[in-house]
Amino acid sequence: QVQLTESGGGSVQSGGSLRLSCEVSGYSYNEYVIGWFREVPGKTPKGLAAIHSDGTTAYVDSVKGRFTISQDNAKMIIYLDMSNLKPEDTATYVCAADFGGGTPVQALGLMTHVGGMDYSGKGTLVTVSS
Repeated sequence: QVQLTESGGGSVQSGGSLRLSCEVSGYSYNEYVIGWFREVPGKTPKGLAAIHSDGTTAYVDSVKGRFTISQDNAKMIIYLDMSNLKPEDTATYVCAADFGGGTPVQALGLMTHVGGMDYSGKGTLVTVSS
């Protein structure tokens, strides 16, 4: 059973940085797309960034230049480095995986729908204060 476990959330002041980690286990696929989305109660989930097993990445415009997604293939950990954080970045950040052969750009859209990706974690809370 595929499992995704997020860590690294916390409270930071506006302008600060955080590194989120997503540890992926229990999979046996050679090809995947793993992404990060965030959830705020009462709002549609927002896909932020995604990375393909071949290293291709995609970002939503609002985080380009501030967020960077990367992967440690040996440890199977996906990172989301966030900088210049703003109060509006406050949310629960969730990582999700798709093994259907899609692209990172497609994953950004899939993550806006509940169940759009094959698997997702429970999330880690990020709070940015002004």
